[in-house]
Parts: sequence; C-alpha cells; structure tokens
Amino acid sequence: MLRNTLSQLLGARRCRTVEEGGLAGRVRLALPPALSASLGCDAVGVPAQYGFRLMSHLPRAGCVFADADRWWWIVPSGSDLDLDWPEQASYATDAYVPALRPRLIHTPDSRTPYTPPIPLFLMVCQVTGVAPSWGPTGRPRPVPAP
Repeated sequence: MLRNTLSQLLGARRCRTVEEGGLAGRVRLALPPALSASLGCDAVGVPAQYGFRLMSHLPRAGCVFADADRWWWIVPSGSDLDLDWPEQASYATDAYVPALRPRLIHTPDSRTPYTPPIPLFLMVCQVTGVAPSWGPTGRPRPVPAP
C-alpha cells in the first residue's frame, strides 16, 4: 500500500505507462518502477540501423527502447535545448513516441534511466554524417525547474 501511494505521488515526475495521455498514434515509454526519473524524461529516436552502433560507442546508456523502425534513448527533459538534432533523429517530449509496441531492450546498471544527452547528440551526428551544431535558436526558452 505504501509503495502504491508513493508511486502515485511521484507519478507526475516519472514516465509511467504506455498510452497515458492519449496522444493519437503515440505511446509513452514506460520506465521500470525502480528507476528514478526526477529530471523528467524525453526520448531521442534514431533509425534502427544505427542502434547497435550507437549502443556500442556510448560511454553510458540509460534505458533504451526499440521497435522495428527506431531505437529510443531516454534523456532528461529539455535535452533539446539549443541542440540541433539531425533530421534523421526524432525528439519526443515527455517520451511520447510514434511507435506501436516499443519494448525495453536495455536497462542501466545505475538507478537513473538517462543516457547523457551531449555524448548521444555527438554520436547521432557522427553516425548520420551531420556536423554537430548548437546555439540559441533565436527565441528564449524557459528552463524547467526540477
């Protein structure tokens, strides 16, 4: 009972269930309950053909989900701030992804579900053949409070 109550209280800060919120054609990636997502969570998707290469070259991978078309890495909310992700990558706010049945294929050794976004960004740029670029996008964007 206590575990259920804590889960409900922390639910607003954690990616929880598939299809929560009802965005048409999208599902929300569900993190294992033992992991803490206190920074919120977004997801970065890349074509499946790059998945194994990225996984093998990243210094640390958090939760990774996959379906037939894309692999999705969980990153902290706001990881798109001032980063120009390559066109082949998809950035999904709140981890709502355009997928039918993504499944968890990798869990981290630590209690945090995140893949560090900067190394992921640089690796995605490298495998897609795009020069990394970042900087202000012209309009100020608020940084969410934890």
